[in-house]
Amino acid sequence: MKTFITTSESWNKFKKELLHDAKSAEYLTKESLKSLDIDHLSVVDKTKLPPSGLKNDYVSMAPYWWPDPQKPDGLPYIRRDGETNPEHYNTDRTQLEHLCDAVSCLTIQSFVSENEIHASHVGRLLRCWFLEPSTMMNPHLRYAQYIPGRCEGRGLGLIDTMNLCHMLDMVSHLPFSKSWTQNDLSGLKDWVGSYLEWFLKSEHGQTECREFNNHGTWYDTQVVCFAVFCGQDKIARDQIENHVYPRISSQIEPDGSQPHELARTLSMSYCTFNLTGFAILSRLSRQMGIDLWGWKTADGRGILPAIRWMLPYYMGRKNWNWTQLNEFPPSKAAFLLSLAAEDTQDGEIIEAAGKLAEFPWSKISAWRTGVREFNNKS
Repeated sequence: MKTFITTSESWNKFKKELLHDAKSAEYLTKESLKSLDIDHLSVVDKTKLPPSGLKNDYVSMAPYWWPDPQKPDGLPYIRRDGETNPEHYNTDRTQLEHLCDAVSCLTIQSFVSENEIHASHVGRLLRCWFLEPSTMMNPHLRYAQYIPGRCEGRGLGLIDTMNLCHMLDMVSHLPFSKSWTQNDLSGLKDWVGSYLEWFLKSEHGQTECREFNNHGTWYDTQVVCFAVFCGQDKIARDQIENHVYPRISSQIEPDGSQPHELARTLSMSYCTFNLTGFAILSRLSRQMGIDLWGWKTADGRGILPAIRWMLPYYMGRKNWNWTQLNEFPPSKAAFLLSLAAEDTQDGEIIEAAGKLAEFPWSKISAWRTGVREFNNKS
């Protein structure tokens, strides 16, 4: 299929860079061997059934919610922003993240080595999660981010699948073979199409669409990604025109700052996470002849001004004066900056993207760049 978020040119450039980076090449090989050891990943492996009683239904727990120490049973749970409850990891969310990690690692290694064993395993993992009736995930998130004592799932849980945007981009670079066929890809597109329909029409989806911060941005990003992947460009265009422009206007200040994200306890993480969503939207919009990179409101609110506002902090020229509970390595901005650099050819952004890339693949993938680390949103 045609490339999706990242370009063939950027992948070819990455491959050349890796040839001169033995340490990164060795690391990639070791990680791909770990991924090859994964027999399968599936939502049906969980031990706790969702309210529906169907193991094929995805279940996750809201990350920042904890037992109330003032209540004997801890219910209802209370929110501690930026602090992840370990219970969160004992759900399908962890399995999904392992899937996206493995698909990314093996696809990248397959591109470098041209060894079919890696692509073959990607096909196996994808078929298990999305295509095989006995192990596939049902295409909805009705029970995503439940909160004990409060709800069985919520609209904010739709951010759980933001990594599918990155994973589908990997799939767009996966060559057809006996291990990954046109029929397999068609089946995956059908699944994504069904999921997109639920995403747009469900109550959870409508709730998430109305969110004002990174949740709203990543709702738009997922809708546009899923629609473009399925060839439904009209849905993608409508989402951009009806929601993304207002989203930019309401989330970014004239000076480029992002007040909703700066108010969080992981402020630099969230600013970067939000801009990564906007960057992916800008890349996909560009393919449809829409220039989000260059778009600004009359008073100067725009995606590029927001990226430029962050640059001095990424590059260490300014100190970050907002709350950031965990250390934020600037390398986590490499993927975001690489998308902007390639499309805008802005010299300062090109320089920053090059300096901050921890690995050669940091410019083509969110894998091991830290972008994925901050999607436990809300």
